[in-house]
This record gives sequence, C-alpha cells and structure tokens, in this order.
Amino acid sequence: MVGLAMADMTFPAALDPPKGRVVLLNENLLTEAMAASRRSPRKRIILPFHQDHQELLHRMMNVMQPGTYIRPHRHLAPPKAESIVVLRGGMWLALFTDEGEVDGAWHLKPGYGEFGVDIAPGVFHTFIVTEPDTVLFEVKPGPYQQSSDKDFASWAPAEGEADARCYQETLLAGLSSRVASG
Repeated sequence: MVGLAMADMTFPAALDPPKGRVVLLNENLLTEAMAASRRSPRKRIILPFHQDHQELLHRMMNVMQPGTYIRPHRHLAPPKAESIVVLRGGMWLALFTDEGEVDGAWHLKPGYGEFGVDIAPGVFHTFIVTEPDTVLFEVKPGPYQQSSDKDFASWAPAEGEADARCYQETLLAGLSSRVASG
C-alpha cells in the first residue's frame, strides 16, 4: 500500500498501482477501489497508475463517498495544474478567492453539462461528493512530495477537526442554494 491516511494510520490513502506496461481500466479495478473507499475512514481512496511518486506525470482514479472532506487547497509551490474528469457519480467543485469567498461552483456529473475541470496552479478549490461511488480520473504533474503537494487554506478547518463537517455542510447548503435561486 502506498500512502497512509491522516485520520487512521492503519488504512491506506492509496491502493498499490496495477503492474504492467499497459493497464486496462475496467470494472474489476473500479470494484476494488469502490469497496476500499467504502471501508476507508476518510471515505475515499486513490488508485494510482503511476508506479512511484517520482514519475513526472501522475495518473489516478480517486474514488470517493459522500461525507469525505477535502480541505480547500491549491497547488502553488511548485505550481501544478490539475485535470479531473468525473467518470461516475457526482460532486460539487467550488473555487475560492484567497480570502475564502466562493468564486465559482459547478455540479460535475457525467452526461450532465459539466463533467470535468482543468484547474490552473494556485487556484483554491475543493470537491464535495454528492453521490455514492463517485469516481474521478485525475492527472497532474509529479513528482509528489507530501510536504509541498497542497497549500491548504488557512480559513478552512483541517481534515479531522471537529468543525470540518459543519464547514462542509454549510458550504454544500450555500452551493445548493446557488442552483435553486438560479
């Protein structure tokens, strides 16, 4: 197993990457990743296709369940763009100003208008999962170094903090009301 979750050091944050010069993306891979995300205390798991953290291009599936909390963050130093395509399920994408104000929001879902995003380096963002077994295909530059991969927003609670759930629920209610009010 690759990385370890902050909330539970006994459960991995990522599965081992499949081996081989060619890896076919199929239902068996998805089934394994969905089952792992359901068992995860963080309600998410990464299935990487890159073989190690030093590779220059990171490709992965990120499988998530409703209730997972992804602290708003940006990829600033080093600057990294990030591309995501929703393959299954659905989620909100929220962008923020440097001060924490919502700067844009979209409900991403396959076959439903917007189904993916390409985010420039330095843009604060988060995802709020709205459907079980939401599967993203994600691509961003490597290499990965945990200490510098994400610049977390100081105005949002850290993962595992008591007020993280309340922050996420309040944010979700605000995003949902944007759609309801037109």
